[in-house]
Amino acid sequence: MTYVPPSAFVHTRVGIGYDSHRFGEGGPMRLGGIDIPSEVHCAGHSDGDAICHAVTDAILGAAALGDIGQMFPDTDPANKGRDSIAMLKAAVERLWAAGYRVHNVDVTVIAQRPKIGPHRDAMRSVLGEALRVPHDQVFVKGKTNEGMGWIGREEGLAVMCTATIHGA
Repeated sequence: MTYVPPSAFVHTRVGIGYDSHRFGEGGPMRLGGIDIPSEVHCAGHSDGDAICHAVTDAILGAAALGDIGQMFPDTDPANKGRDSIAMLKAAVERLWAAGYRVHNVDVTVIAQRPKIGPHRDAMRSVLGEALRVPHDQVFVKGKTNEGMGWIGREEGLAVMCTATIHGA
């Protein structure tokens, strides 16, 4: 069998992203690039958008281009309150510069609240625009933790994401 180097064809890579945030007092809650009416928000150094953070890590990891903490360290005051959609767009720019394109992302939000279904389409649209992919290549779903653990006690939420990218 003859070895064919990866550069000879388009190849697919997959990345996994994860993020979690505790809840802080006061809303709204920023998730997937939109504001959701809520009496709590995801506390974080940036705007706390755990969906964007997980997606950013998934696409960067798929291309072996680092992670969100390397691009936007929480030790840098410039990142305090930073817009996570802007951070995601910067990661997409890095991906494109390296010769990769996002193919699709699949996001799971694990939370007792907020309910994701009513906000899904808006999130998919905003994320698709940031990722430069059509709406049907982005999916966001919610799952509860069946009342178990810190998520079940409504102390915060977690997000998992898989991303598929293509490169030449």
